[in-house]
Amino acid sequence: MIPFSILDLAPIVEGADAGAAFRNALDLARHGERLGYRRYWMAEHHSMPGIASAATAVGLAYVGAGTSTIRIGAGGIMLPNHAPLVIAEQFGTLESLFPGRVDLGLGRAPGTDRAAAYALRRNLASDENQFPRDVVELMDYFRAAPGDGRQVRAIPGESLDIPVWILGSSLFGAQLAAHLGLPYAFASHFAPAQMEEAVAVYRHRFQPSKQLDKPYVMLGFNAFAADTDEEAQLFATSVQQAFVALRTGHPTKLPPPVRNYAETLPASARAILDQVLTCSAIGSAATVRAAIEAFVNGTGADELMITSQIYDHEARLRSYKIVAEAMG
Repeated sequence: MIPFSILDLAPIVEGADAGAAFRNALDLARHGERLGYRRYWMAEHHSMPGIASAATAVGLAYVGAGTSTIRIGAGGIMLPNHAPLVIAEQFGTLESLFPGRVDLGLGRAPGTDRAAAYALRRNLASDENQFPRDVVELMDYFRAAPGDGRQVRAIPGESLDIPVWILGSSLFGAQLAAHLGLPYAFASHFAPAQMEEAVAVYRHRFQPSKQLDKPYVMLGFNAFAADTDEEAQLFATSVQQAFVALRTGHPTKLPPPVRNYAETLPASARAILDQVLTCSAIGSAATVRAAIEAFVNGTGADELMITSQIYDHEARLRSYKIVAEAMG
C-alpha cells in the first residue's frame, strides 16, 4: 500500500478554544507517528472560527518539538499572503530545528475571504503570473550558497534542502508543478471536481528537476472510521455542518455531530455535500478499506493525505488508527 499522511486543520470545536486545538494537534501528530503515517501537515486559513492553524509555521514548530520522526509541513502556505523571503526564513527556521523532517507546500488561493485577504496583503491587485514568480523566488532563497554575493539572503533557509510541493484544486497548479518538476498535492478532499484532469495534465507535462525525477501525486482524502458504519456516518455530520455553514457565509467552530443531519437539508445543500465529499471513506474498517482501495486503484495516487474532521478528539484518534490498521 502507498504511504498515508495526515492533514490537520487544528479544528476548534464548539465548547473549546485554540489552545485545546493545538494540544490536540500535537497529540494527533504523536499518534500518527506511532502508527506509521509519513507526514503531518497543517493548512493555512484565516478568519475562520473553527480553524486554529492560521500562523502555520508557529503551529508546526510546536508540533515538531513534540515529535521525533514524522515529517512536518504546510499543506499549505498560501503564498500570495506572504513575501517569499518571510516564508523562506520561517521554513528555514523549522528545518534548522528539525533537520530532514520539513516539507513546504505552496498554494495560490488566499485561504480566506476577500476582506481577510485584503487585511493580510493590503493589496489585491495581483495577477495569476505572480504566484509562479513567487514560488521560483522562494526556491531560489533555499538554493543560494554562502558567499555567492547575493544582497538578500534567507538566514536561516539558505542552502537547506527543504522539499517544495505545489498544492492546487485546478489545472493551474498542475501545470506549474509539472513545469518546475515538483511533487503535486491536489485538494480532492474538498474540491474534487477537476482532480482527474489535473492529475493527468501534471503527469503528462512533468519535467524532471533536481528535486524530483518523475511525477509524484498526493491526493487529499476524507476518512471517518469507527467501529460501525452508523457511528462513522454520525461522526461525519460535524464536517457536513461545517461545510454548509461555510458555503452559506457563516463559518463556525466545528459542531458536535447530529443524527440524520443530511435529511434535514434542502436538496441543493445535500447536492453540495455530495459533491464536496466525493473523495471520502465513511464507515467501519472493512468499509473504509474498500473505499480507499477503490480510490487508490482508480487514481494511481502515490500517497494519500488523510483528513478526519471529527468533533470528539478521541474518536478522531480512533479513526486514524482504524485507517492505519485497515490498510496494513
